[in-house]
Amino acid sequence: MIPIVKIMTSNEMKKFISLRFISPVLLFMFLMACGSSVNQHLNTVSNDAPAMDTISVFILKAVTLIKSVELPGELIPYEQTDLYAKVSGFVKTMNVDIGDHVHKGQTLAIIEAPEINTQFVQAESSIQAAKAKWTASKDNYGRLFNASQSPSPGIVAPVDLISSRNQMEADSASYEAARQQAKAYKEVSGYLYITSPFDGVITARKTDPGALVGATTMLLTVQYNKTLRLRVAVPEIYVAAASKVPNIQFSIDAYPEQKFNGILTRKTETIDPVTRTELWEFEVNNSNHMLKAGVFANARIAIERNGQSFVIPASAIATTLERKFVIKVMQGVAYWVDINQGINTDNGVEIFGNLKAGDTLVLKSTDERKPGSKGFWKVQ
Repeated sequence: MIPIVKIMTSNEMKKFISLRFISPVLLFMFLMACGSSVNQHLNTVSNDAPAMDTISVFILKAVTLIKSVELPGELIPYEQTDLYAKVSGFVKTMNVDIGDHVHKGQTLAIIEAPEINTQFVQAESSIQAAKAKWTASKDNYGRLFNASQSPSPGIVAPVDLISSRNQMEADSASYEAARQQAKAYKEVSGYLYITSPFDGVITARKTDPGALVGATTMLLTVQYNKTLRLRVAVPEIYVAAASKVPNIQFSIDAYPEQKFNGILTRKTETIDPVTRTELWEFEVNNSNHMLKAGVFANARIAIERNGQSFVIPASAIATTLERKFVIKVMQGVAYWVDINQGINTDNGVEIFGNLKAGDTLVLKSTDERKPGSKGFWKVQ
């Protein structure tokens, strides 16, 4: 069988070719329009859904706060006194100079005041005269009293006996007054000798022989420096945490690589309202005389809380004009918890508040994260 072939005219051929090429173009344009509508719909859905941030959080743990803090201190003599002349006179001799070691009771200087010696001699003479007068009146009263005891009445008149007794008592009082006056002059004459009140070293000499001195003139300064006092002003925030410190180590600029020890001996038991510190005093053995009174020291004190504490990164604390708080996460929701700040440590900041071990806190808190907000919480 012979196939029948239809021959198209030129117009029919052009129409066929147009349909073959136009249909795919129309189909492609239709698909692109549908895709654009789908994308617009997905973008609309995405914009309507709320965005959820990924927020870093951590689990709160209770720790024992241990810290070592360095505080400035000052070394002072265990005992120190300035010696003054108690009476007016001229310095007769000066037996010591700066750097001399002295012992208790040693004569350091002698003051010359002739009028005081004269008064003492006069007082001694007055004692002898008063004593002689009292002895005579006492003997006279004794004789009259013995005579009055005679069996023969009227030998001694009662008025004479009373008068003799009164005279004896008056002379006795005068004698005692003279003795006390002489004692006072003797004590004043003792002020002419300046002695050391304790063992120590002369650290200052303010006058020389021949100088006129008085009650307000300082002559010498004596220090006992075999034991020194290290005084450290401890800030109020550390007072409770460092209350059990038995001793400390400290250094001075003269020996920067050497450590010295001090034993805690006393506290002022009060906070200075100006510096907000409590003064602690440590005793330092200085028998080798390496340390010098008056130098500044860097004291290192160990601090330890008696109970458990919470130490968190500083970034977890948010501060506003009204409050200081952390952000706590419970069941996926953020809550603000007010806190009080304690001691700063190398690991973070000590805090106190309505918190417990195991709570979840935001690592970087800010007041822009409002209470009740939600997010994706990622534990660090």
